[in-house]
Amino acid sequence: MLDLDGVVYVGEHAVPGAAEHLRATRAAGMRVAFITNNAARPPETVAKHLTELGIAAEPTDVVTSAQAAARLARDRFGEGAPIVRLGGPGLEAALHEAGLVPVGVEDHAVAVVSGYGPDVLWRDIMRVAVRVRDGLPWLATNADGTIPTAFGVAPGHGVLVETLTRFTGVTPVVAGKPERPLLEETVRRVGGARPLMIGDRLDTDIEGARNAQVDSLLVMTGVTGLEALVAAQRHHRPTFLSADLTGLLEAHPEPVRDGDGWAVDGWRATVRDGRLSVSGEGALDDWWRAVAAAAWSHLDAEGSVADITGLGVPDAGTAGR
Repeated sequence: MLDLDGVVYVGEHAVPGAAEHLRATRAAGMRVAFITNNAARPPETVAKHLTELGIAAEPTDVVTSAQAAARLARDRFGEGAPIVRLGGPGLEAALHEAGLVPVGVEDHAVAVVSGYGPDVLWRDIMRVAVRVRDGLPWLATNADGTIPTAFGVAPGHGVLVETLTRFTGVTPVVAGKPERPLLEETVRRVGGARPLMIGDRLDTDIEGARNAQVDSLLVMTGVTGLEALVAAQRHHRPTFLSADLTGLLEAHPEPVRDGDGWAVDGWRATVRDGRLSVSGEGALDDWWRAVAAAAWSHLDAEGSVADITGLGVPDAGTAGR
């Protein structure tokens, strides 16, 4: 289960090597699904974008938080239920697909489902806010505070969720990561005996995998950098860690205790007097694993984040990949 932005692509461009890695992944017998908290785009649009980037994808390979929210709404209110749609075309398509009836903000409805939509009108937000305050059940596709755009990181649907919650006093049922429904919907649609969540965000992808009780792989091609990694609390720590999607195709050696440090295939990481240092040489992936093991061990024992001043991430070529 692959998150998209920061894992498969960054903006309009594929992550270097992603297409080749995913072709090899499929050739090795793994089933690939692309999942996203972005509820604005229907699966057909996402699959078209991936295909344009050289990554083979069918609409059935894509699962969105809008689809997960629509499944929740149908399970709770039944097929054919009228649902206020506060969001973009991706949400409307998901409601139709689930056998629900999307209606306007003034129409009779048994619930409202909200999701990111750049063209949602303020007057519709106000009307929905009053109806939710007055008792209309509310489901949200996701609660992401930010969303990447062509003009930079912008407010995401989570900002609207916070606004409506503050006004109504109601906390919605959320379908997207880090909650369980999106991952469960993906497994239901795509299948697979050993699901693995691959992501770049600790607070959505990795925490979502933990909440859904599936393994996770953190890749370092997106928003998580060295500073965030060493400060990760237990519920934000992945099962596996690699620099990029080659981690799907390689063995992951386990860090081992080595005196006052942690060693992984040529690298040794230690925290002394609160400062993290790394010595040795080897593959870049193993550098990241040694760093994480030493930093998390220190954090758990001392309750403080290791100082990374002066610690630089080695270049993939010089690290020996």
